[in-house]
Amino acid sequence: MDRREFIKGAALGVGVGAIGAMGAYSYSPMRRAFLKDVKRGTADIGVCKAIKITNISETSWFDNGTFMKDVTGAGGLLVDQYTFNWPPFGNGKGIGKGSYADGMKLIKHLLPNKLEEAWQIVRENSVHSENAGGFSCLVEIEAMDGKVTKYLFDTGWNYLWMDTCYKREGIDTMLANNEIAAMIQTHEHMDHYFGLPAVTKYNPNIHIYTPNTFYPNGKQYLKDSGHVGKWTEVPKGLHKIQEGVALYGFDCPIIFKVFGEMSLYCNVKDIGLVSITGCCHQGIILFADTAYKTIAYENDQFYGLYGGLHISPFDDWDPKYDDLVIGLKKWDLQRVGCNHCTGLITAQKFVDAGYPVVKGTARFRSKTTNYLGNGDVIKFPS
Repeated sequence: MDRREFIKGAALGVGVGAIGAMGAYSYSPMRRAFLKDVKRGTADIGVCKAIKITNISETSWFDNGTFMKDVTGAGGLLVDQYTFNWPPFGNGKGIGKGSYADGMKLIKHLLPNKLEEAWQIVRENSVHSENAGGFSCLVEIEAMDGKVTKYLFDTGWNYLWMDTCYKREGIDTMLANNEIAAMIQTHEHMDHYFGLPAVTKYNPNIHIYTPNTFYPNGKQYLKDSGHVGKWTEVPKGLHKIQEGVALYGFDCPIIFKVFGEMSLYCNVKDIGLVSITGCCHQGIILFADTAYKTIAYENDQFYGLYGGLHISPFDDWDPKYDDLVIGLKKWDLQRVGCNHCTGLITAQKFVDAGYPVVKGTARFRSKTTNYLGNGDVIKFPS
């Protein structure tokens, strides 16, 4: 599927409701058009020794009701996210009447070093700035020789929330000391990307990976946020970044006029595949099947999974997702750290179905211990 298929794919989502628009086609028979014959993959990405993931923030927004009122008020799921008048691009004209250019010209002179001043202007001109949070985590890869490489995985949304979360987990210091090798920006959605100045404040030179499907406003935001370092645009398919670790670019239409998402595949020695995702808009079945048909991983074992799985993010459960919960058992997952857009109902159903869900602590505004929540850590192997 290419960018020209966006309207077709997004229209399909509208036809099946909010959840359909967020990747549900991957859970339906329609996905078979893309995966007619799944054959075992042979791509060798090498192996790593272990993985540690620290959840910095999984709470992208704090109230679903407020968020959905904004969506409805702006015109629905297919409206360009830069026009919502959401932070940080508010222009004071109200819901659905914003623009990147209008909002950015109010704060650009303050970025990235004066986040508090910038956010005060954002508050005055944006819709429900207090509801914005963000998704971000720290991924630490231990190589076979014991060397640890750190990656920042997404940047969140709210400048001040993310800055607070980064300080809580010591990310500010890691960035300033060049301890983080690169930032992996999974996709262009506001709750994963708009918090970028909270990163460039501490390290404007950090190497950033993005999908090669960003729109012009998203590309401009890299510059306007003060980024001056290396920028790698990742195309569709497999992209190895170190031994045992590879990005994979998925071309998929996503709500709010976003296209494409990257996820991370890690091959852990003697353990198997560990997959890390931001939102998994491509769908968890496609995510798992793509790894199987592309990569040769240890023991043929899909061992672990972390991140947002985009099954029922607004907890408006559809009975067909019970089949999905049952169907995932074929992969025999050994450790699952789910959160963010997985959905509270989904997480509970995973627990009820006996999946090895790693429980969290429900701190720092995370809502359930079924989520690997804010400030929590998961390791592979345990």
